[in-house]
Amino acid sequence: MNLPPLLTRRLTLRGLYTLDALGAVASTVLCYWAAEAAPADGRPDEPIWLSLVIALAIGLPVAVRRHWPYPAAMTATIAASIGLATEIIPAFAAVAPLFAMALVFYVFNSIARDMRAFFFMFACTVLVSASLAGPIYIAESEAPTTDDTPPWMLAFLLAALVVSLASMLGFTAGERRAQTAERNEQMLQQATVEERLRVARELHDVIAHTMTLIVVKASIGNHVAEADPREARDALQVIEAAGRSAMLEVRRVLDMLREDTPYAPAPGIDDIPALVQLASVGGVEVQLTMDRPDEPAVAEAPESVGLAVYRIVQEAITNVVKHAAPAQCWVNVAVGADGVRIEVDDDGKRPARTHGAGSGHGLIGMRERVALHGGTFSAGPRAEGGFSVRALLPAGGGA
Repeated sequence: MNLPPLLTRRLTLRGLYTLDALGAVASTVLCYWAAEAAPADGRPDEPIWLSLVIALAIGLPVAVRRHWPYPAAMTATIAASIGLATEIIPAFAAVAPLFAMALVFYVFNSIARDMRAFFFMFACTVLVSASLAGPIYIAESEAPTTDDTPPWMLAFLLAALVVSLASMLGFTAGERRAQTAERNEQMLQQATVEERLRVARELHDVIAHTMTLIVVKASIGNHVAEADPREARDALQVIEAAGRSAMLEVRRVLDMLREDTPYAPAPGIDDIPALVQLASVGGVEVQLTMDRPDEPAVAEAPESVGLAVYRIVQEAITNVVKHAAPAQCWVNVAVGADGVRIEVDDDGKRPARTHGAGSGHGLIGMRERVALHGGTFSAGPRAEGGFSVRALLPAGGGA
């Protein structure tokens, strides 16, 4: 059964204060009616103003129970105890002050849940219970009854049960809210860490790729600066283009952290040709093959998958430039119904133990991206020489 939204929606702070005010009005009215009830023993009624004072002293603390839990609980307990002990509120009308006490101690124990609050609640419960049972006990001592369970004991247990039950419910609600807040805080911290790792991974891929090209071209330009100024100028142009591209990507990654920044699409499969063209100037001859079917449902991959494909190809080419140049590299990207398949091979002549290794996190980053999308990844030396990278990313983005 679906409950109305009004019953399932969490109240705002203003709504809670409104509820407290309504509870205070209801408690005051009930306590005033109880105080105006005719005493059972036929004694004359107390003045109206005294009944009103007792009713206000019991009911008004309900309105401030969230701001001042201890003063509100103490005031309501003392006023209820005085009203019951002096029989301004007769025992048969004790439900009115006990109702106000339940409202106060429900919120009190949802806010204050330490040992001090427990002893305070226990003392208030004993006081109001004794105040209710005291006049009944005195009346019984003057006119003994033959009941197995004295009425004064029943009255004591009733008051204690009402207050303690409300306190336990409040304690449970407060613990649940505290656990929910702690769980939300842990989720927020986890999301923050994951976001930092994602940004760090993006920045690593951008900077590692670009700096590799810049270092390679800078070393070439430095060696040919005097012998071939034109070649040195071409190297500087490549460095400038790589630097501008890196600045744009770094700015895009950092802009994702700002809420007021317009959305900018991340690089994807369509940007791989430009990536390959830029990498070809780093001493590696890159041949790109892309297989994308005509069906839009198959050719269109989610943006997260497209970004992962782009970064994997970028990191694989960067490793070739860094560890195997000069070399030839073959990049094959195939988009199919089962996902996106990536193959990057090279014929680098460096030893396999250094190829693709080092102090960086290139292979680890590629493996993490593939695992994040529920795909498969493998990388290792080729039998005919060089290095090979294989990855398969499900078209749906994985689990």
